[in-house]
Amino acid sequence: MIFYFSGTGNSRFIAKRIQEKTGDEMYSLNEAIKQKKFFSGKTPETAVFVVPAYAWRIPEIVETWIRKSKFDIGMKAYFVMTCGDGIGNAAKYARKLCEDKVFTYMGCAGILMPENYLAMFRVPSEEEAKNIIADAEPKIRQVEEQILAGDPLTEEPVSMLGAVCSGPVNLLFYPLFVHANKFNVDNCCTGCGKCVKVCPRNNIQLVNGRPQWGDKCTHCMACITQCPAKSIEYGKKSLGKPRYRCPYEK
Repeated sequence: MIFYFSGTGNSRFIAKRIQEKTGDEMYSLNEAIKQKKFFSGKTPETAVFVVPAYAWRIPEIVETWIRKSKFDIGMKAYFVMTCGDGIGNAAKYARKLCEDKVFTYMGCAGILMPENYLAMFRVPSEEEAKNIIADAEPKIRQVEEQILAGDPLTEEPVSMLGAVCSGPVNLLFYPLFVHANKFNVDNCCTGCGKCVKVCPRNNIQLVNGRPQWGDKCTHCMACITQCPAKSIEYGKKSLGKPRYRCPYEK
């Protein structure tokens, strides 16, 4: 079974690619988290978790969901992470999660995809994004083939900087940067409610036809990138930037 969490389409795209190769069922963590639904059904022999890298580790929201879900002991667990520049030492923490849940750890691989975190970084144009995805093809195929064969994923060596990024930097990332108080809308907002629908944390509500954000944001960027009117801004950080969506997942 392929469990995926995706705010801008990168991880869903990779999940679908793996699904095309393996034929496994896909499971949206966005929907499960939104509905406060934890896994408790028949445990698959193998689980592939396809998620974006949040500060060089799997998203805190996903780790919490996995820890609260009921999976059988011994389940094989793969972790495939989309990222803009690398996953640091994410494997260390994925391995610890597997130890705690008594999963069989099958590796953690990063796939370089177009940058989508417009709250902090430059994001590419659609043409640039397609070129980045084309460059990722060899890694995507390697991951597909290793999962299909039941082999462990090939992991990259971890630098000292990568270890720091996944450790202290990750711990500081959430309290210092992951807040919704900079989200706002301009006069182009139509009150359509799309942002409310796509928020996995149910952190947005319409008040007098205008979205208001609460204090449970996870910075997935689904709201700002899926707004039909492109009326949502993140302070001054998003001004003039493309609203990146995976060009193959629009």
